[in-house]
Amino acid sequence: MTGGAVHGSVLARAPGPVPLQTTGVGEGNPATFVADLLEGFGVPATFADPAGAAITFLVVLAAFVVAGRALVVPLVSRVLDAQGLESHAKRPLKKLTTVIVVFVGIAVAFGFAGYGDFLQSLATIAAAATLAIGFAMQDVIKNFVAGVFIFTDRPFRIGDWIEWDGHSGIVEDISFRVTRVRTFDNELLTVPNSQLTDGVIKNPVAKDTLRLQFLFGIGYGDDIEHATEIIVEEAERHPEILADPAPSVRLTELADSYVGLKSRVWIDNPSRADFVKIRGEYVTNVKQRFDEEGIEIPFPQRDLSGGVELNTPAEAALGDD
Repeated sequence: MTGGAVHGSVLARAPGPVPLQTTGVGEGNPATFVADLLEGFGVPATFADPAGAAITFLVVLAAFVVAGRALVVPLVSRVLDAQGLESHAKRPLKKLTTVIVVFVGIAVAFGFAGYGDFLQSLATIAAAATLAIGFAMQDVIKNFVAGVFIFTDRPFRIGDWIEWDGHSGIVEDISFRVTRVRTFDNELLTVPNSQLTDGVIKNPVAKDTLRLQFLFGIGYGDDIEHATEIIVEEAERHPEILADPAPSVRLTELADSYVGLKSRVWIDNPSRADFVKIRGEYVTNVKQRFDEEGIEIPFPQRDLSGGVELNTPAEAALGDD
């Protein structure tokens, strides 16, 4: 009696046939939970499993993207503001952040939906495509990386006057691939960013002050001390030349036809217009003072010595006889 009861209890506890999983989704997966809900509403199991996976994918992706735009993008924006980046530099970085958020959201949504095998295949295809695209777009990637360095290192900004490889102009736009520079002849140069990071860039207006130098030539018979006083006085009189650091003049050359006095002055908040305007006014004022004081600005001269013999037609005829 007891043995029959135990035997019946064991039979009662024996599990029934295990149903096959058509999607490969494990227990506790959100896609399985959604599929069970759909079956509870009368949706056939054949359609409930793929529909549950698709709904889970879309919901998780939408939630991740919304959360990323609400939390990650503003956080990145605050970090960029703290770094002092300009608006033209922040826009592409924000777009790149949004793309990364969407990409990560797709990967997470694939995992929640139970598309593990599909995600693995997609990653393999993406890796192969990335390798092929990388070989085909080496120059583009090189310029892109150079653009990132320009945005982070900030060797120049929009509105700065830069010089490189014999070119010069005002920066009008900076993108991740090229930089557009307007020359002083009003020509627009589209320069690949790699050219601006591989070589030396001169930015005369990067700092708050700029030193201007000009070489004045006077005659060997002129008074050097008096000429030096005139050069310094005209620098001190100019309203846009700084008194600190003070203007200075040094004798730097004893050339063939002149004595070279190099003037060094400083200006504040330099720009292209200030540079050209201030230097032109200063040099003009010194030239006028030299003329008034009788100081000569010599020009190159060449002295010829020796003789030249010329034969007249009559002498040439006598020589023939």
